[in-house]
Amino acid sequence: MRRRCFAVLALTLVSTAATSPGASTRQETAPRWTGTWEAAPSGTAPALPGVSIRNVVHTSVGGSAARIRVTNRLGTAPLRLDAVTVALRRKDGPAGPGAVPGSLRAVTFGGESSVTVPAGQDRVSDPVRLRVPADADLLVSVYTPIASGPATYHRTALQTSYLAEGGNRTADTEGTAYTKTVSHWYYATGVDVLRPGTAGSVVALGDAVTDGTGSTAGADRRWPDVLSRRLRALPVSRRPGVLNAGISGNRLLLDGVGPSALARLDADVLSRTGVRTVVLLEGAGDLRRAPARTDAGAFVRAYRTLVSRAHARGVRVVGATLTPFGGHSGWTPARERLRHEINGLIRGGLFDAVADFDAAVRDPARPERLRVAYDPGDHVHLNDAGMQALADAIDLAELVR
Repeated sequence: MRRRCFAVLALTLVSTAATSPGASTRQETAPRWTGTWEAAPSGTAPALPGVSIRNVVHTSVGGSAARIRVTNRLGTAPLRLDAVTVALRRKDGPAGPGAVPGSLRAVTFGGESSVTVPAGQDRVSDPVRLRVPADADLLVSVYTPIASGPATYHRTALQTSYLAEGGNRTADTEGTAYTKTVSHWYYATGVDVLRPGTAGSVVALGDAVTDGTGSTAGADRRWPDVLSRRLRALPVSRRPGVLNAGISGNRLLLDGVGPSALARLDADVLSRTGVRTVVLLEGAGDLRRAPARTDAGAFVRAYRTLVSRAHARGVRVVGATLTPFGGHSGWTPARERLRHEINGLIRGGLFDAVADFDAAVRDPARPERLRVAYDPGDHVHLNDAGMQALADAIDLAELVR
């Protein structure tokens, strides 16, 4: 009953702030739901029946309550989760699966502790009373007692999460039962927080560069993470959440690792809580991988379709230029010419604003290549310094209008 009362209270606060007399003068302090973390489903893995999974996720903004989004988006059968919990990760020693004492909360769905998620769908939990800090780790633990077909997951987490065998250990605070590690996020696809202000959230939609490939694992140094830290200079009420919808191996025009950007726009961007702006970095995989796309017009049509669909939902789009990949086996002079052509079109007004990632990380002496200081060695992805350069190339004023 207390959880249901809290859910009603949270919804009432949001509704009252928007409709009561003088609401326009209180918009900066009214509590609203916004996204603080996202992982886009990128594929499936074998199910883990009878195993508790403790996902470690990192917030961008904080709030006074949380909601958890679980997914069976790429599954083939109904997913039964018998228990879901959320907690603050303990940081007073070596980072691990332990929770801050007193912070662990049971998560409910429609007032029930268990939930069945149909294949192809997500579910968002009831509000959970928990003060969530910004720039902090949460533990989102799930337990499925039976094999429910392939498990929807995010493959390239660049974060260690934990497994506990032998039944439901989602309510464990100490975390000592979580003796195995994984580098993926299972079933968890988003966290929302209840917070003041109207800034909403920014979604980074992209491929491996956005997913963080090349950056230091476990350090939250993907460019969307760095962007979130830059945004902390803004007042709390004007600071948007930053959601990372990057998928390593993703493509703009064709399905690759995960559905194409066109196919997943609604689920990974437009349906996310409070989204106001999307930063789009997609297309390099279509140039580099077979079957390669060679028609600049196809890229333009896809970009215009994405912008049109976003605008129909009141969402602005910042287009990012495609970064160099000279020195990689997929590079050819013809693909380099096409990259230049596409970047010229991106700079030419297809989007509401432009983030010139190409200019930020290319080698001035060899513009078909990354700067050596930003190249982790594969000539495609970016190291921590390169991720910082991308985040610095974004005009914050374009994100918080």
